[in-house]
Amino acid sequence: MKQIAVFGYNRLSFEAISRLDKEFYRIVVIDHDPAKAALARENGFETANIDFRSDDDLRLAGIGGHIDTLFCFFDTDSENVFLTLSARALDPNLNIVAIVDSPESAEKLIAAGANKIIDPYEICGRKIHDMLRRPDIAELFDHTVFGRHDLHLAEVAIPENSFLENMHASQLELGSQYGLLLIGIVNKRIGDRLHFVGEDIDRRLNVGDILVILGPSREIRAFKQDVENEYCHLEPK
Repeated sequence: MKQIAVFGYNRLSFEAISRLDKEFYRIVVIDHDPAKAALARENGFETANIDFRSDDDLRLAGIGGHIDTLFCFFDTDSENVFLTLSARALDPNLNIVAIVDSPESAEKLIAAGANKIIDPYEICGRKIHDMLRRPDIAELFDHTVFGRHDLHLAEVAIPENSFLENMHASQLELGSQYGLLLIGIVNKRIGDRLHFVGEDIDRRLNVGDILVILGPSREIRAFKQDVENEYCHLEPK
């Protein structure tokens, strides 16, 4: 079971962690504001009362120990930078995800040791862009993703003799047949880059390609089983 520490309880952190399956993740929420910590407890989350400025308190929370992933979701960039610096010093292998409010702070967080930066404004901008360019994808995303609490990202490799070989990404009906969303494709013939489905190219699928999908765990397992079954076929558009 993955161990996650979430520093900063607010609307964004709530939306992020409420979608994590508690069967696979143990989550502890930490906030120096007693009112926010109390709200997290009322919403059913495990909480801890520590001072994030203290290395000893961070160790008590599991940083440098059993915590696998740290979410830095404080409201101010300065607090997130400080927390990232402290946590990275305690655990060189810790996975640190940090939210950023100001674009100027993104470089500071990366330099401090964050593995991933989340810019909510950029995400909203991309969604608006997708809604304008690809309303079908935006509608699928809204109907199959938002509102679900058991979502997972998964990679599905296309095996030999697969019915997916030589199909185009546009022919996949993952939304209607499985309730899944195709995020992108990794073409192993040319490298490890993830090509998002929103790009203009309608990519043809080859053996060895990796499909990156998002959806509930049960539907992901069903799709993987069908992909591995050479007698199964999807109905193309």
